[in-house]
Amino acid sequence: MMGDPRRLKPKYETPKKVWSKERIEEESKLIEEYGLKNMREVWIAQKEVRKIRREARKLLSLGEKGAEEARPLVAKCARLGYVKDGSAGLDALLALGVRDVLDRRLETRVIKRGLARSIAQGRQLIAHGFISVAGRKVSAPGYIVPVSEEQTITYFKAIDLNAPVMAQKRAAGAEAKTPEAEAAAQAPAAPEAAAPAEAAS
Repeated sequence: MMGDPRRLKPKYETPKKVWSKERIEEESKLIEEYGLKNMREVWIAQKEVRKIRREARKLLSLGEKGAEEARPLVAKCARLGYVKDGSAGLDALLALGVRDVLDRRLETRVIKRGLARSIAQGRQLIAHGFISVAGRKVSAPGYIVPVSEEQTITYFKAIDLNAPVMAQKRAAGAEAKTPEAEAAAQAPAAPEAAAPAEAAS
């Protein structure tokens, strides 16, 4: 008998005041600034910030012991680029804002590295498989880029930024399906040349 399916934890928390005008205006600015798909992507970043700050407050209340136990958390935040220095203290974590997380999303790093003409184009390039990180294709715009992978962000395949992304994707697919390409893929390997017969003694 099968057990209960695994319950996935929600990636975001719905705001308590869903129709708050001030909150909606602020989140709308973030969506436009960072090229986000919807407010849920803002909420995901907000939950990450709350999680870090909650843990930092807990550790801060432990005094010197908390400062010692905070090292892994600070190191993680430094590795992901949320804080600039791995020797930063808990105060730096308490000062984290949602922009510190959004700034580390792949679509933001793509535009900052000059690989796209706009934040919207950067998201398209990622979603359609034109961007790689550390040699592997990454198609999630919300991927948090570690500092160690920052310089490895590049194109996964050739791209003309002046042409529509979807048109290039269709062209690449059509080229792979041409009769010549299919014939080459299905053709049997050429037999190895037979070794010359030994001369009669």
